[in-house]
Parts: sequence; C-alpha cells; structure tokens
Amino acid sequence: MFTDEELEGLRRFPEIGREELFRFFTLAPADVAFIDPGRGRGPADRLGLAVALCSLPWLGFAPDDVASAPQAALVRLAERLEADPDVIRATGDGRRAKTRTDHLRRVAQYLGWRPAGALELKELDEFLLARAMEHDSPTLLFRLACEYLISAKVIRPGPVTVVERVAHAREVSRLETFDRLANEFTDERRAGLDGLLVTDPEIGMTRLRWLGKVPVEASPTAVKAEISKLEFLRGMDAHALDLSVLPAERRRFLATMGRRLTAQALTRREPERRYPILLTLVAQSATEVLDEVVQLFDQAVSSRESKAGYKMRDALAERAKSGEGRQELLNDLLDIIFDVGIGDDDIGGLIRGERMGWPRLRQAREQAAPALPRDHGHLAVLNGSYGYLRQFTPQVLDAVPFAGGTAATELLEAVEILRELNATGARKVPDQAPTGFVPARWRGYLDQAAKTGSTSAYRHYWELCTLLALRDGLRTGDVFVPGSRRYSDDPAAYLLTPGKWADQRVEFCRLVGKPADAAKGLAEVEDELHTALGELETTLAAGDGPVRLDDEGDLVVSPLSAEDIPAEAVALKAELTEMLPFAPIVSLLIEMDKRTGFLECFTHAGGKQSRSPELKRNLIAVLLAHSTNLGLTRMADACGISYDILAWTAEWYVREETLRAANLALIGYHQKLPLTAVFGSGTLSSSDGQRFPTRGKSVTARALSRYFASEGLSTYTHVTDQHTTYGTKVIVATKREAHYVLDEILGNATDIPITEHATDTHGVTLVNFGLFDLLGLQLSLRIRDLGKITLYRTGPKQQVETHFPLTGPLLTRRCNLDLITAHWDDLLRLAGSLKFGHATASLLVGKLSASGRQNALAAALKEYGALRRTIYAARYLSDPGYRRKISRQLNKGESLHALKRDLLYAHEGTVRARHLEQQTEQAWCLTLTTNAVVTWTTEYYGLAVEQMRAAGRHIDAEVLAHISPAHSENINFFGAIEVDIEGELAQLGPTGYRPLRVRDTLF
Repeated sequence: MFTDEELEGLRRFPEIGREELFRFFTLAPADVAFIDPGRGRGPADRLGLAVALCSLPWLGFAPDDVASAPQAALVRLAERLEADPDVIRATGDGRRAKTRTDHLRRVAQYLGWRPAGALELKELDEFLLARAMEHDSPTLLFRLACEYLISAKVIRPGPVTVVERVAHAREVSRLETFDRLANEFTDERRAGLDGLLVTDPEIGMTRLRWLGKVPVEASPTAVKAEISKLEFLRGMDAHALDLSVLPAERRRFLATMGRRLTAQALTRREPERRYPILLTLVAQSATEVLDEVVQLFDQAVSSRESKAGYKMRDALAERAKSGEGRQELLNDLLDIIFDVGIGDDDIGGLIRGERMGWPRLRQAREQAAPALPRDHGHLAVLNGSYGYLRQFTPQVLDAVPFAGGTAATELLEAVEILRELNATGARKVPDQAPTGFVPARWRGYLDQAAKTGSTSAYRHYWELCTLLALRDGLRTGDVFVPGSRRYSDDPAAYLLTPGKWADQRVEFCRLVGKPADAAKGLAEVEDELHTALGELETTLAAGDGPVRLDDEGDLVVSPLSAEDIPAEAVALKAELTEMLPFAPIVSLLIEMDKRTGFLECFTHAGGKQSRSPELKRNLIAVLLAHSTNLGLTRMADACGISYDILAWTAEWYVREETLRAANLALIGYHQKLPLTAVFGSGTLSSSDGQRFPTRGKSVTARALSRYFASEGLSTYTHVTDQHTTYGTKVIVATKREAHYVLDEILGNATDIPITEHATDTHGVTLVNFGLFDLLGLQLSLRIRDLGKITLYRTGPKQQVETHFPLTGPLLTRRCNLDLITAHWDDLLRLAGSLKFGHATASLLVGKLSASGRQNALAAALKEYGALRRTIYAARYLSDPGYRRKISRQLNKGESLHALKRDLLYAHEGTVRARHLEQQTEQAWCLTLTTNAVVTWTTEYYGLAVEQMRAAGRHIDAEVLAHISPAHSENINFFGAIEVDIEGELAQLGPTGYRPLRVRDTLF
C-alpha cells in the first residue's frame, strides 16, 4: 500500500494550512493552565507538551520528532506560552522516549483520548469491514480509519498496524461478499456465470465480451442486438436478482471489475472472488441494457421523424416554387377585379381573353396541388420510413414492458393491440382500437383512411401515431418501464421515502434555510417579491435608463454596453506574459504533480497496491494523448512508450473516478494560491456547453448544421469565478443543457462553497428556478429576450397595480399559491433527495420539465419556479452592476473554452472516441490538463507580481482581477514529447520553481 518512505512520512508532521493552524493550534486558557501549572516545567518541556496537545486532535497521534513540527505552529504556540520557539530545536531530538510517552499520556487523559487497545482495535476492524464493503481502495480505507480513530478519540497506532488492519478488512470483505450472495450461487447459476467466460461459437466471442460491446448508432441492427442481450440476461434471471444485501458502492465496484477484467483473468480467480464479480455484472447489465433498448428506440424513431421534417420542409419549398405561376395569375386576377374602370360584364372576357387567356388558366388548373393536412404532410413523409421502423419496433414492443397512469390508459391499450397484431400477423386495426391519444394535427390521416376504406393506410398511420405517442410518453413520464432506472415511473419514485424524509427534514431545512411550514415559507417569498418589485418600480420611474417602458407600456431592455477592460490590465498582462517562463506541456504537468501530487489520485481499478517507478511517466503520456487528441497510437510514436503499456495504463488507472480526484487535487492547490482570491470569492460559478465535431458513428453524436459539418457532441462544464473547472459532462448536442445545470453543483466534492450559479438562456427552466431556491442556491441567468418572459403576481391584478403602477401591469399571470402550499413538503422532499444524493438531478429535472399539468408535483414546482423567476428578473433588471457581474462570469467560461480548443489541437479537434465512457474520460483528461495550465499560470503570475511589488511597483488588485490565467502563450503544446520526470525536476531552481524571465528577452 505504501512504500517505506511513505510510511515514514505518515509518522511525521505534514504541512499545515492556515485553517488547520488556527483550528488546532489555538490554546484556550484551560489549555495554558494544563501546560503551565506554574511549577516544574521548563520552556522546552511546556512547548513540547503544547505540541502534543495540539497534534493529537489534528493528526490523531503525536509524532516523536517534536522539533520537526511546522514552524508556524511552533511560533504560534510559543507566543501564547511566552517562550522561545527555537528552544525545542536547541535541544535537538533530545526529548527522551519516556518524556514523550509521559506527555502523550497526560494529553490523552486531559482530552479524554484512549490508547488503541484490544477493544479499540476490534471496533476499528468492525468499522473498516463496513467501509471495505463499500470501498476497496486501500489508501481511502487508511484515511477513513484515521478519521474514525480521531472521531472515537483513540490514539492512532503506528501506520504499519493500520495498514495491516486495512489489508485484513479488505480480505474479510471479499469473503463477506461471497457469504452474503451464497444463496444465489446454485450449481445452475455457477455454470451460467462460468459460461460467460467461454467463447460461444454462435457469436465468435465470449458472452462477457459480447455484453460489454455497446452500440455506436441507433439502427435496427443495434436495437435488435441489444434486445438479444436483454433476452440472454433474462434467460439467466438477471433481471430478477436482488443484490441489496451488498452496499451500492460494493456492487458498483464489482461490476466495474467485471467490465475491465478479461475472461482469462476472471477464470484464473478463485470462485469466491469470480462469482460475485460476474453476478453483480449481469445484474447491473440487465438494467442498463433495458435502458439502452428504450433509449435506442427513442433515438431511432426520433431520427426518422427529424428526417421526415427536413423532407417536408424541402417539399413545401418546392411547392412554393411551383406555385409562383399561380400566384402571378392570382395577382393579375385581383388587378382586374379591383380595377373600377372595368365593368362587371367585361371582367370575364378579360380573364379568359387578352389580359390572361385560357392557356394560363388551364396551366394553373393543372398545377393545382391538393390541400395540405394540418401538419403540412409531416406524417405522410414519415410513412415513407414505415418499413424501416418495422425492422425493430415489433421486437421492442415484444421485449419491453410498458406501464403508466390514467393519462396513458388509451395509449397503453393501443400498444397492447399493436403487440397482438404483430404476434398474429393481422393487418387490420380493430374497429375498437383507441385513437384518443392521437394529436389533432394527425387525426385527418386516420379519418381519410377510414373514409376511403384503406385498411393498409389506416394501419400505417395508426401505428406511427402509437409509436410516436409512446416515445413522447416515455419522455414525459406518463409511460414508464418496470425494472428500468432511467425510465422508471412517477418522479416521486426517485425521492426519499416518507420515513427517511421524516428523519432528515429538520436537518435539510437547517442546511438550506427553508422553513418546513408552507405558510411561513411563502410569506418569506412574497416579502422578497414585493421588495424586488419595489426596486424595479424605482428603476422604471427614472424613465430614461437601459430598462424602461415604451409609449405602449411594454418593457424595453437595452443590451449592456461592452465592458471596458482597463488599459492598465492589458499592459500588465503583457508584462506578466513576458516575465513568465516558457514550458512544454509535459514539463508543466510534471511540475504541477511535484507540488500537488495529483498523479497519486490515479489508483488501480482492481485495488492493486504496488506502483511501478514508470507509472507517473505513463500516466502523463496517457493524459496528454487524450487531452491533445493525439490518441494512444500517435502518443506511443511521439514519446517512445509502447502502445500496449499506454493502453494498459489507460484501462486500469484512467477513469472518471480517478480523473475527478486528480482534478480536485489541482483545484484544492489553486484555491490556496495568493492570487486566486483576487479572481473571485469561489462562491460563484457558471456552466455552459462547448461543442466538438465527431468522427465515426456514436449514439451521442448528432447532426447540427449550425456547429458541425457532419455530427458532433457537447461537453457541459462548470467553472468557478476563480477560473477552475470543477465539473464536466458529455451530453447530446441537441438536448437541453438546462437538465444538467445542477448535476455538478450537487456532486461538487471540492471545498468550493458554491452559493450562486450563472448560466445563459440554455440553462433556463422553471424547474431549475424552483429547485435552486429550494436547495438554498441562487440561479442567475443571462436570459435572452428577458423583457418578453411571463411575470407572475401573488395577488389580484388591481391590488398589485395599485401598489406598483409601473411594474404591476407587467405581471400578467397570477401564481397558484394554493397548489404550492398543498405540495410544499413534497417540494422540500424533492430538493432533499437531490441534496442528500438520493437521486440524480439531470434525471429528475428532465422528467419534471417534460411532465404535463396532470403531474401535481411538477406543476407545483413550475409554479414556484415561475415565482422565483419573477423575483430574479425584477432584481436583475434593477441592477446593471449585477447584470455585468453575471456577464463577466460567463465570459470566464468562454476563455476556458478557448484554452481547451488550443489544447485539443490534433485531428482538428475532432473527437474520435465512439462510446460515452471513452468520450467522458477524454473530456475529463482535457479538463484536468486545462486546470493544470490555469493553476501553473496563476502561480507564476503570483510570483511575477510579487517580484514587481518587491521592486517597489504598485499593482492594484482590481486591475489583476481583469487578467485571466486561462492563457497558453507561455506553454508549448507541440513538438517532441519526452516524459523525463527526474530530468524535468532537476531543471527547477532551488526554490522549486522555474526562474522568471527578464523582460524583453525571448528565453
């Protein structure tokens, strides 16, 4: 787990941060009285006892070498005790072991701590076993063990003892896992699991590998391939497995192992380890494959619908062109009719004669097109894809069970009839088949087919309407799929159970500052609304500002003028750029790892403890292969490390979990840099999408002619006001970004206390407005056409307009406060479920946003969101400074996007990974490298500013705030890539940094 050097480091004092210094090394009067009772203790003795007193709650133990305690801690304690901080170092390490032991005994007695005896170690073993059932990382378990001992006030034994306990817990957890699942391992089940590891002649590979192959396009072949997997897994009863006896984290870990290990490696593992891995893999696969089938069905149907839409628009354009002659004829006809100089008796002759003539009339009549249906022929064009859809839709309906509420009763009846028609081969739709779910714009097709007696046409149109309604029902949640995670039933199913919510309600309300009582909560909201409306009333009363009313009483919002960057900031950035050293991107990563240790976060997926000396070199090569888009093959050629080594490293070490951890290490270091606080407080963040073209087929790629020549995808990133990126997610480019705004904020594992989040119009939904406030957060948007959105009031129109004569008429709708009141506790429970990680925000936001008015919870949340949006809009319009602040934050995200485009230079920035997991890992590699560049630049900016100030130069912090560290002028992304860690570290100066350049020189 740890090298001898690392074990020795665990026995010594670590570096101390400012917060830890003040928290642990502050002596209360009682502490001083304990340390200095007034007799018998010299300065060195008192200071040594004070160090032990402060170290025990901080570290859980007192290091033997007291003299090596952090200098800042010694100075702080010495000042409090009125002693010389060097008195300890003057005695060297001369404190006798007996003295140190006596100090620790006295301190433990004073603080109420216990030594780690047999009982304490037994309790530690029980704690570690419970944690090892959730996490298999030995380093994480070691840290959790240390935290547990501190919380239990037990003195930490030597690190070797803790390491041995961790190893024991991991081994016992493996046996415990097998024992908990033992009832599942019948002879038949074991044979089935072992069969996954044997090559199946029918498919030419092992079933394990076959299950791991994910589709890259939504085609009939791909849909049927996933259905085959679903049927195979059901044949193993995988869908009926209940593995709740294992913690969710344990199940996730075992399934991940099953995906990464080869069939040969699993075969070599003993049965006690092999069978739990395979069982959890097939159980998780049953749910994932079911979701995949439904998603591919949605995507394939939607793709054909979109293509039909394009064809319809082209047909309408051609229809318009062909009708130009008829339009000219109509114009001439109207000219004749409206000419008062032409008598009624002469009009017919002119039309049929010299002015127009029979040839033009006959030609116009021949060109007459039939009247268009209400949808302009969209469904008729889609009918051309009926044969294509029939290649897979019968199999989907047969394999996937659908259910729903009362709103979907007729639709589900139609689905059942369609199943029966498919099974029997019958062509005629029964006369009693329901059509109530068919939209009005398509009813004409069914009526026309019934009128003409065309059984085939009626079947086609009725089936198409059923499939499209089924897809829409799955999206809104009116239709759900039993056994699915993504397409489960009512959104309430994702929430905390009423019992668990009752236990957590008080804690949640305390955390977010919301009252549990609906009346009190809404009273506070109404007070906020009236205050905001009063501010807007004052702004509108001025009459001549950027926000004003026109002569008709409509709201006019003039765009903000471009923010002027001070000339001093432009000049200062140029100076700093000239002072910063040049560094290849490889050298930069090596240097940042030296100071942050971010590469230590890349742990082996299988829990392997030993790390080869070349691992860091290989990791850097893999990170650069992905973040520059070179790929592993070209990186192997560029750096001299074989492709096999790079591929193995990427497979076992580089995954989303470890990339996130490494990113957090960089962000944590960046937060502590002196210059970081100048950029922002760290409490404001923003999110936006960045689009990348793709090559090859992928289920995440979509055609979007505005951005891509062919197809592409989006990465949705979350950025702090300190220029670091703390979240990255790959999403389909055509999906609403608003669904993903909350994901990374709620999943933010950093110490960044995000309280306000900015986004643009794409992040706007009423659901988001409501949820942000219920979570104690502020959603701040740069909304396009803000003056045209619907604003809500809480009272009668006349009353509101009396209080706010200018603003009142803008509030055109009244909020349904009764609906919000009736569902207040459910709204809090919804927010609590997200806050405590019980549900994924994007999944719930998507379902709630798509839900109709029949979903009372969604309707209440949208009403509350409309009220919060009105409050925000009034404040936003009243404060130009606030509007500029939001715009400035969104611009920080744009500057990071530009840096990412510079980094992802190979293959013209085209993403070639075809699977979502691979695309996600590449996106995180790009984010990690971007943050490394930002951190490196921020640190060297700080060194340059410090040097300028030391030379007597005055540099204003407000000027520095306009300088972005998201720049790459001093970093070389190109050229030869040689990962020589020792050689690069040797080039750093005695301070551990590269020397700053003298201005006006190139090197």
